[in-house]
Amino acid sequence: MNKQNQYISEAAVTENRYDFRNEEKDSYRITKGLTPEIITEISQKKNEPQWMRDFRLRCLDIYYSLDVPPWGPSIEGLDIDNIVTYVKPHTAMQGKWQDVPEDIKDTFEKLGIPQAEQKSLAGVGAQYDSEVVYHNLKEEVARLGVIYTDIETALQGPFEPMIRQHFMQLVTPRDHKFAALHGAVWSGGSFVYVPPGVKVDIPLQSYFRLNAAGAGQFEHTLIIVDKGADLHFIEGCSAPKYNVANLHAGCVELFVADEAKLRYSTIENWSKNMYNLNTKRAKVGKNAVMEWISGSFGSHVSYLYPMTILAGENAKAEFTGITFAGKGQNLDTGAKMVHSAANTSSLINTKSISKDGGASTFRSSVVVAKNAVHSKALVSCQSLMLDNISRSDTVPAMDIRTNKANVAHEAKIGRISDQAVFYLMSRGLSEAAARAMIVNGFANPISKELPVEYAVEMNHLIQLEMEGAIG
Repeated sequence: MNKQNQYISEAAVTENRYDFRNEEKDSYRITKGLTPEIITEISQKKNEPQWMRDFRLRCLDIYYSLDVPPWGPSIEGLDIDNIVTYVKPHTAMQGKWQDVPEDIKDTFEKLGIPQAEQKSLAGVGAQYDSEVVYHNLKEEVARLGVIYTDIETALQGPFEPMIRQHFMQLVTPRDHKFAALHGAVWSGGSFVYVPPGVKVDIPLQSYFRLNAAGAGQFEHTLIIVDKGADLHFIEGCSAPKYNVANLHAGCVELFVADEAKLRYSTIENWSKNMYNLNTKRAKVGKNAVMEWISGSFGSHVSYLYPMTILAGENAKAEFTGITFAGKGQNLDTGAKMVHSAANTSSLINTKSISKDGGASTFRSSVVVAKNAVHSKALVSCQSLMLDNISRSDTVPAMDIRTNKANVAHEAKIGRISDQAVFYLMSRGLSEAAARAMIVNGFANPISKELPVEYAVEMNHLIQLEMEGAIG
């Protein structure tokens, strides 16, 4: 891979506090590259159980044995060997917002995290670079037996056997090279367990901020919603723009037990130097429901295709997503549905917008197993191009192993109607305002699925993209 322009100076690192403090020597140190010694050092820093340390080293071996995946846009500008794999903030995790260091607190306050916590959330977690720096769960939710903490804390407690049972079982290290990379260097993330029959009426939220130049973020989210339980989990991601490549290779594993329901909402607003190579997967039990809501903004390149495995009879899944690709962006996104049981149903409904030469690719996969009789699947994708230099592609794939299933796909690609713009301008709007209104209307089916404050945030991001203000 191309190594040019990927190096950051030790002076810049020290000045901007981009790496972790050595507690014994009170100095700064940077961790680059991928070697067994670095992996072991990260694991020792975290005081992990031996099985996790061994797992990391196995993942490293697998990483070096695999090639870069053949699908998706080029990642030649990413030099993984020069990515900083671990960046420890200068604080331990805090349970009170006032105890978070001022510089980190200021960053999150600009992103609205404290305000978000006050807007009817059951709990909030905030990760800064490689570690969770703040976590809080409302007492009334904790009394229900709900566990929501950072996954590293959970590894040290009574839930360690549960994590060992589920960790990277849906997304295995051999799935692809970046899954193996994640398994080797993962750090931070969330662990959620909702006991049987418990319905969490207000959402949990986790926010990830990568603030270091030339670094990677590799958080792991593990959510287990037990039988008959109900949860809405919201995740947000962002990073400032630097003139070097950053990498996001997180992993999300969602286990939805029989008769349970999980809604997982994500708004990703990465900067345009980010390579977003994220992997998300859910397993859904009998009579259970999985709902994905996804908004993808920013990032230079994205590979993002959440997969749902409908493992139990009558399981249902819906994926609703929007992607906005602007200048210099190549966003390859979509969803996968695997029907492994009878009478299962899935819906993929996506919209993409491209402008200023941005490239947006929708990639879907629907698999219906031989025994998944009487299953139903619908894939619908709509693309809107705002000029004649942008690009939009649709790449659907269907593997149907039974003739007792109902599967359909529809796609629509178009541009903003000049007539619609003229009509709105005749009502007093400027051309820019008219185009923005049409784009917001196009995105409305997605934003209406989010809680009000997050819908407002997504519409704001769309407005910034329309103005070319997201760097």
